Amino acid sequence: MATESPAGDSPSRGKRADARRNRQAVLTAAAEVFVVAGIDAPIRQIAARAGVGMATIYRHFPTRADLVTAVYHHQIEACAEAGPTLLAGAESPLEALRQWIDLFVDFLVTKHGLADALQSDDDRFAALHASFLDRLLPVCAHLLDAAVEAGDIRPGTQPYELMRGIGNLCIGRDDDPRYDPRRLIALLLQGLQLPRAS
Repeated sequence: MATESPAGDSPSRGKRADARRNRQAVLTAAAEVFVVAGIDAPIRQIAARAGVGMATIYRHFPTRADLVTAVYHHQIEACAEAGPTLLAGAESPLEALRQWIDLFVDFLVTKHGLADALQSDDDRFAALHASFLDRLLPVCAHLLDAAVEAGDIRPGTQPYELMRGIGNLCIGRDDDPRYDPRRLIALLLQGLQLPRAS
């Protein structure tokens, strides 16, 4: 029979909370390590960064493909959830769009680091691109609509073409340290803005 802890939580509930925290720490650490060292980085490096044992990683993610897929989904969700939060807190819809695009670029840089895995024939990666579009296109559309409604940007920009254009600008960032896609993305956003009446 389970005994209650002083806080009123059962031991099993506490273990589940620990497991969730550990899983979150592993996903965050893996994303950071993958950006720097690629998806073939040693699992021990991810474990050390997350502050967990290697057994904990394998318990949550039995294979490297499981971990890579989970990192990708985790980042999609974080990027999707950020949109409404930024729109609610930014000084203008345009500023919210700028901040969200900055997060999206961070995501794309990590995604490019995972490119080998995402282009593999492994069935576990097959649904990732669809998930990416399903979750992020509506967020981008909502931010664009809000910026148009506020008179910040001109109408007519489609979320897919904006996200695709940003993605294309991010290609090559890893190969050339002189290339900064963020500068060109800032120019792209500047081109979307409506001129202010003087």
